[in-house]
Amino acid sequence: MLGSPVTAIVVAFDSAHALPECLGALAADAVPAIVVDNASADDSAAIAERHGARVIRNARNEGYGRANNIGARAAETEFVLIVNPDCIVGKGAVAALLDAARRYPDAALLAPRIVEPDGRVFFQPRSLLSPYLHNRQGRRVLPEGEACAPFFSGACFLMRREIFHALGGFDENIFLFYEDDDLCRRVADSGAALVYVPQALVRHGRGRSSGDKPGRVFTSRWHQAWSKAYVSRKYGLPDPAPGMFAVNALKAAGASLTFRRKLIERYAGSAAGALAFLKGRTALERERVS
Repeated sequence: MLGSPVTAIVVAFDSAHALPECLGALAADAVPAIVVDNASADDSAAIAERHGARVIRNARNEGYGRANNIGARAAETEFVLIVNPDCIVGKGAVAALLDAARRYPDAALLAPRIVEPDGRVFFQPRSLLSPYLHNRQGRRVLPEGEACAPFFSGACFLMRREIFHALGGFDENIFLFYEDDDLCRRVADSGAALVYVPQALVRHGRGRSSGDKPGRVFTSRWHQAWSKAYVSRKYGLPDPAPGMFAVNALKAAGASLTFRRKLIERYAGSAAGALAFLKGRTALERERVS
């Protein structure tokens, strides 16, 4: 794709195991990539360079959204393709997204068909941020072709770079989780369309973006709980933090009797994230990001 109109933005955090396939697929389709390395402890940055990507090394973990914003600011193409490192973009998928973008000039965000490791097609039927939609039970019905939808996964999508910047990119108060729901909500609120492009195939190795380490489940669940409370407040929804804290604190106490590290981290992390929000702590304070 000589003189490509799109740059792929890949945020890496201990993603050395996933980057070769991700970057190899992009290179096979001649899509240039910028890898923003969030202070990985492994060889993510070196591997990215060996695969021909431009690498931006952050001195610390800036979080998913902030790192993507850094990458998008460094891009100079008309479009940016946000890609998780555990995503493998299929041959011709980027061309299909670009073709749809030309055919739908009112579309700000275009999403591919994302296939999970078990073969299931990911399609988000509802969101915390869509109480105004009628699909309250989250009934999942895949469109038969291209279609508009209010929310898509942040694992992989295409946006016009100018619109991404005009909307402020990802909300930088969010360190991890719900940043894609928030961005989709702002795209929809702006009056622009979000379009599903099923002929663009992306395989997603869910949960493989970062390696497994003790404490990582706790941190992940902390941010998931905090971010859920944050976006709820941002859009005037009921505060879920008190309920999340109460339920997960009880579950953490029960899990401690099992001596199962990941289970304990799961519930304790959720309780701690909810409690931190109730106490007025921010996600950026926790991660020492200014």
